[in-house]
Amino acid sequence: MSRVPGREEDIPAIIDSIVATYDAVSKINHLSVRSLPSREAVREILEGIKEILYPGYFGRRHLTRENIRYHIGDRIYQVYRALGEQIYLSVLHECRRTQAECGYCGDLASTAALEFLRRIPRVREWLAGDVQAAYDGDPAARSLDEIIFSYPGLEAITVYRIAHELWDVKVPLLPRIMTEIAHGDTGIDVHPGATIGRRFFIDHGTGVVIGETTEIGNNVRIYQGVTLGALSVQKDAMGRAIRGGKRHPTIEDDVIIYSGATLLGGETVVGRGSTIGGNVWLTHSVPPNSIVMTKEPGLVVADKKQRKAAREKGGPPAPLAK
Repeated sequence: MSRVPGREEDIPAIIDSIVATYDAVSKINHLSVRSLPSREAVREILEGIKEILYPGYFGRRHLTRENIRYHIGDRIYQVYRALGEQIYLSVLHECRRTQAECGYCGDLASTAALEFLRRIPRVREWLAGDVQAAYDGDPAARSLDEIIFSYPGLEAITVYRIAHELWDVKVPLLPRIMTEIAHGDTGIDVHPGATIGRRFFIDHGTGVVIGETTEIGNNVRIYQGVTLGALSVQKDAMGRAIRGGKRHPTIEDDVIIYSGATLLGGETVVGRGSTIGGNVWLTHSVPPNSIVMTKEPGLVVADKKQRKAAREKGGPPAPLAK
């Protein structure tokens, strides 16, 4: 039997001290009769949308041409209601944060949810290209099924494409919650405001960062640890970060960026057909069809036994083989 620790008489004083901080440290409170969006609900919505985007892979199985309209239709209604509610909470929060309630938040939410559903055919078309790009770009991939089921890069791209459509129709808060869920699941951080073209492939993926104003063309492939970030954060006279403006690189069509590369700055443009080598630090533009790489470091290879014997004798170390 588990034992309950004693001294519970001390708990009321602790409660009072914590509650007192809700006035003193109020910027991280949300004490209101209005709820914020639910991260758990957003995750369930993403799972429902994935079932619509990739029928037969996620959620309900044994779908056929004969029953798909019924099953997917049912799921679409569920997603519409759940997504509409979370959009409403996001829009209402933004409305109350910036002005008095407008009274139209419900209409805006339903309009945005319907517009998102209308865009699903296009999103499916783009994702089909992303899946094919992953298969064409990774010789270890045995099938498209393997990519859809298991590749973290595709998971991150899928959630990005969902979130980007909501970002495009001006839904606040919710797109960022979605991409941060994917970030936590995959280690890949793609801002929903980034613009990413067709047939995009993130191989391996862990540690990839793609900033808000990044522009990526078609047929681009990047590897783990790549950062497409801001060169610096500009601040106003009060020391506050200036928001907006182009802060992140532009990657043109047919570019490959290898692992660990860092590309920074809104004026940095990687020309079409270029290859950026691993661990490159790039803060300026390069023309089309460039190869950018660091110099190969000088390596030495030594025999461990010979080196150890030389140290023990107190003589000079054994020569190193280059």
